[in-house]
Amino acid sequence: MSQTELTRATPEQIEAERRRWMFRHPLVIRVTHWVNALALAILLMSGLQIFNAHPALYWGPVSTFDHPLLSMTASEDDPPRGVTNILGRSYDTTGYLGVSPSGTGELADRGFPSWITLPADQDLTGGRRWHFFFAWVLVLNGLAYLAYGLVSGQLRFRLIPTRHQLRHFGASVREHLTLRFPQGDEAKRYNVIQKLTYLLVIAVLLPLQVLAGLAMSPAMNAVAPFLLDLFGGRQSARTVHFVIAGLLVLFVVVHVALVLLSGFWNNMRGMLTGWFVIARKVRPLRATTRTGEPT
Repeated sequence: MSQTELTRATPEQIEAERRRWMFRHPLVIRVTHWVNALALAILLMSGLQIFNAHPALYWGPVSTFDHPLLSMTASEDDPPRGVTNILGRSYDTTGYLGVSPSGTGELADRGFPSWITLPADQDLTGGRRWHFFFAWVLVLNGLAYLAYGLVSGQLRFRLIPTRHQLRHFGASVREHLTLRFPQGDEAKRYNVIQKLTYLLVIAVLLPLQVLAGLAMSPAMNAVAPFLLDLFGGRQSARTVHFVIAGLLVLFVVVHVALVLLSGFWNNMRGMLTGWFVIARKVRPLRATTRTGEPT
């Protein structure tokens, strides 16, 4: 805006935004982020394929078939109905859980529908191959992220909230609930909710998920029998594994929603190229007359 235009503008017109570029995500962070996203997606879909081999969850060392915590079954009606039982309560989930369309369009008896499992057809062996391979991808990718983060200092910068941030935790919660996202210098770093959430996922949920998966392996039980004691039995470990998978899905859904709401293209550019745009508001200038006197 030229000086002549400034003299004719109102304070509301003069207030503007100054764009600044910052390099936010190093290459290793970007690569491990996308590898992690791919691995988690395939692990979820192949895990649901494995779950479909016996779509029920129990607590304890053995399967208590008469008292599942969760089950997905088909009724004996004609046509069959999908029935999902959660903690003793039954729900009709025909078309989604228990009974859903097969590849030919006919209703089939299966826990989760074919469009969300890998492979799509009932294939326990194929599901296990996909699952075990990408479990190793997830673990190795996570170790690479942690090693780089520790050596470079990025881990502390990205995951550990400062005392100032912790003191303003309530304000950050209110900002998220009202969809008011940080601007200016505050947008340079993750806020306290982001840091605590990522810390919970990286330091608690993912390691616990891997341990629960290992506890279900008979080979690992022979090498590390304490894993079964840690979870209270193989069926308990399977239930923990399933619940954490659901929490990770919830995290991803919220994460993607916030990416969309806070600026999809800016966030995607940051995670693809590393460069992120910071919008800094300029303080309003007082409009002046043609003679230069304040209005």
